[in-house]
Amino acid sequence: MRDETRTNPAVPGDRLIRAGAIVFFVGAVATLVTVAPLLLGTTPFPTFMFGLSMLMGVGFLIAGAGVLRSVAAGRRQAAR
Repeated sequence: MRDETRTNPAVPGDRLIRAGAIVFFVGAVATLVTVAPLLLGTTPFPTFMFGLSMLMGVGFLIAGAGVLRSVAAGRRQAAR
């Protein structure tokens, strides 16, 4: 047995999952920034900030597509 640490090869959906996570967290920060003035009683941000909050859902969908792609690649690999 080797003493080397083996790394897992990149799965086809890995990049989509990472990109989805980044977009999700950007949307989460935008949501917090948008909701904070409403809770603090200050002047609300412009309407486009509410649009940036939608990035949470977009990031979730991107990451979900990456997970589905990884599952499909795993099934193809298992079928061989």
